Amino acid sequence: MVNSNAAPVQALLLEQNSWVPNNPRLPVLVYSKAISLQGNDPAAQFEEIFTTNGWPPQWRDGVYNYHHYHTEGHEVLGIASGQAHLMIGGPNGQIIQVNAGDVLLLPTGTGHCNLDSSTDFLVVGAYPPGQHPDICREAPSTTQLERIERLPFPDQDPVQGRHGALHQYWICQG
Repeated sequence: MVNSNAAPVQALLLEQNSWVPNNPRLPVLVYSKAISLQGNDPAAQFEEIFTTNGWPPQWRDGVYNYHHYHTEGHEVLGIASGQAHLMIGGPNGQIIQVNAGDVLLLPTGTGHCNLDSSTDFLVVGAYPPGQHPDICREAPSTTQLERIERLPFPDQDPVQGRHGALHQYWICQG
């Protein structure tokens, strides 16, 4: 169930950081307490909400403990259980704490890394149709930078649907 009383979405626009390109025009969106988790399979709640909003879930796992980014997919991370300190934006980037029920929307090119997490940390990852997570761990090529720039916007916000924060922060700004 989407938490209608959730705190506002936080937008973080990140500049290039060392070898990590980040996204020059689309901010990371942080949805604190986006989902009121219930039952014995909270990951299924994220999968249902992401699917309903056109972001087919692809995996259940954690976040890699090394800096990486994707050039072939915008990525949504639903925190199904536990907590973690993630570094967003590449080496010496911004550290954020995520907890069960939170969601991160990472535009293509955004660096991310798990610095520390609880043993029960579980994430559901999803991408818009036709997009996927290539794992990039070094400076992007010209072709990869062009791919980041031209990757299509998703039709809907993965949490809030057609008129959600993605529309406000990405489509109206892009």
